[in-house]
This record gives sequence, structure tokens and C-alpha cells, in this order.
Amino acid sequence: MSTETPSHNIASTEPQVAASPNSKIIISVDAMGGDLGPSAVVAGVAKSAEKNPNIGFILHGDEPTLSKLIAKRSGLSEVVEVRHTEDVVTMDAKPSHVMRNGKATSMWSTVDAVRNKEATVAVSCGNTGALMALSMIRLRKLPGVNRPAIACLWPSKNPGGFNVMLDVGADIRADEQDLLQYALMGASYARNGLGLKHPRIGLLNVGTEEHKGRSELKAAND
Repeated sequence: MSTETPSHNIASTEPQVAASPNSKIIISVDAMGGDLGPSAVVAGVAKSAEKNPNIGFILHGDEPTLSKLIAKRSGLSEVVEVRHTEDVVTMDAKPSHVMRNGKATSMWSTVDAVRNKEATVAVSCGNTGALMALSMIRLRKLPGVNRPAIACLWPSKNPGGFNVMLDVGADIRADEQDLLQYALMGASYARNGLGLKHPRIGLLNVGTEEHKGRSELKAAND
């Protein structure tokens, strides 16, 4: 995802088999995406590895560059596999161009690791539009989901520590059915990702008065 906002692409991956207690959860990471380059991505992977001993990583990108960065961090090479790719999806690349010409990119390789069931989730700090398009085509949507959504987290006093808001960029306009699905997906994220047993759901509008907002918002509220 774009580093402009902390966001998560949800609802565009196939269901995954839960990892057994003795196996590692594998995260596929686009190490070349993002404004700060691979050094920032590897630094984040190292922090995650320190906090989560049950997680392993597949890093996709330029192997010589990544190997040097990984070697600087003690123990990181033991939980990281590097997949070499020749190309990178730039931040200004058009999603349609990436879909036609992006098979050799680190982002494409990252998504395909989930498609091939080598990893549970794909993470990228790169071009958001390209990532959404690749996820839609390579991973497909969950049954019953019309559109993917981008979720943004921000601090909260609730037990999970964050609120979840979606959609924050995948679509310009959403109708009442889309908003209902966003609510369901957001509630699921809050329960499973933030540990909130009974998350509250709110609808963001321009006001609380009944006459405020588009017709789609009024229908979604009902």
C-alpha cells in the first residue's frame, strides 16, 4: 500500500488454511515498494521478527541489495527467504500497465506467493492502485464481496487500540450494498485483528440529521 496512509488491502484474497501451532505464519513482502526503499522495509521486517517468533518472511526484490541489508541484522537471515526479481512497480505506474507488463516485478511475485499458497498474506508499501488490481486478478475476491476495500487504522481508547475505517481509497463512490459489505468486513477485521468481541459500526456522513447525505448513505443506514 501507499506509505501515505497506513492501510490494509482486505477482502481480496482467497481463504487460507490456518497455520498449525508448530508451523510459522509466512508473510510475503514486496521489499522494493514504498517511498523509502528496501532499507525501510527490511528494518520493519526485522522489528516484526523480533516481536513475533512464529512468523517467517519471503522478501521479493533485488537479491544482492536485500542480502546485504539482511546480513546487517543478527538472526534475520534465519527467518527470511529472498526471491529475486528484476523489476519494480514504480509509484507512478498505471495499474493497467502493470497488469500487462509486470510479471517480473517484486509486487507481482509477492502476490503470487499467496496465490501459490506459499504465504498467508501479501504486504506492499508500493503503488496502491497496482496492488489492488493485482490482488483482484491474481487472488480473486472472497465470495459475496463485490469490491475490495482499503482499511485504515487510527489510535483509539478501545481494547484493540485502534479504530478501523473503510473504504479509504479503493473506490471513489460506493452504493448502499458496498457500504454494507464494508461494515461487515470492517467488523470482521476488528474482531479477528484487534480482538474486539463486539465492535461498534458507524456510518460516516456529513451530519447526523436525517436529511443529510446522499441517498446511498441513507439507504445504507437503514
